[in-house]
Amino acid sequence: MATDNLFAPLTIRDVTFRNRIVVSPMCQYSSVDGFADDWHVVHLGSRAVGGAGLVITEAAAVEARGRISPNDLGIYDDRHIEPLARINRFIHAHGAVAGIQLAHAGRKAGTARPWEGGKPISQAEGGWTPIVGPSAVPFDAGYQIPEALDESGIAKIVQAFGFAAQRALDAGYRVIEIHGAHGYLLNEFYSPLSNHRTDRYGGSFANRTRLLREVAEEIRRRWPERYPLFVRISATDWAEGGWDIEQSVELAQQLKPLGVDVIDASSGGNVPGVSIPVGPGYQTLFAARIRQEAGILSAAVGMITAPAQADHIVRTGQADLVLLAREMLRDPYWPLRAAKELRQEIPVPPQYARAW
Repeated sequence: MATDNLFAPLTIRDVTFRNRIVVSPMCQYSSVDGFADDWHVVHLGSRAVGGAGLVITEAAAVEARGRISPNDLGIYDDRHIEPLARINRFIHAHGAVAGIQLAHAGRKAGTARPWEGGKPISQAEGGWTPIVGPSAVPFDAGYQIPEALDESGIAKIVQAFGFAAQRALDAGYRVIEIHGAHGYLLNEFYSPLSNHRTDRYGGSFANRTRLLREVAEEIRRRWPERYPLFVRISATDWAEGGWDIEQSVELAQQLKPLGVDVIDASSGGNVPGVSIPVGPGYQTLFAARIRQEAGILSAAVGMITAPAQADHIVRTGQADLVLLAREMLRDPYWPLRAAKELRQEIPVPPQYARAW
């Protein structure tokens, strides 16, 4: 049997991806009241035309107060469905699979767009209160003190993820990724650095990971058996006494029997001011350990830019999928260029064939 490579198809449940290249979910901060618009059509559609196997829509908030900024995409209102469905029809017509990342920003909610400074904003500037988290501990100086969720509030958020999954299905998505990384709500619960609770959602590993497990179960209850479910985690806090790769492996082992198919291994974001050894493929080792030790499919993300680098990750069994973010912003047709460089045959849209 031939060794898998970057352009080998991959089937998960009943969904086949034409290759292992994934457009990582990247916030565009270009929505009004959570709605996708023409920017999203072009941004996502061009990357399907460009040859990616899976195009994941940016983090979509499951409730309005769970947005990172007032300009975040949302999936908390039934009216959000049709604009997203329009995009997905285009993505599927051009051979890619449409996925969506479901998210809640937790204590990092209510900030300005990155190009406007990215700092917390007041209600007069479009922010909101309260924001919520596992404990009444702000992310950093200048951030709101979040309201610690009680168990009733936690249950409502689990339900919000479930309703969002139903809307995602109605919008035509075939993959859901749960955003459990980068210091947003689910990550805040499982990291001991942000979760200071003493009830059944805090303290022990089992308690701190309970919310993420409940969200996965609720989504899988509504999400068809035929469609894959991914979870993005921060595999480490990069901070002493925080979440680490050993706990990530254990979490992956627990998520697999709940119907999770892929762990998308990112890192950081929950603790400000930490030193992260950023470099080409710096997070790939996390995907490799999770894949090997937890026995679950994994996805690698983080400064993956060169075709040979991405191909090597798949060929050597470090990950089953490779997610590209900034490189896809620079070049939406990266998969076509990578295929040419790696001497792989993939279909080129006839409108663009003369360029290849």
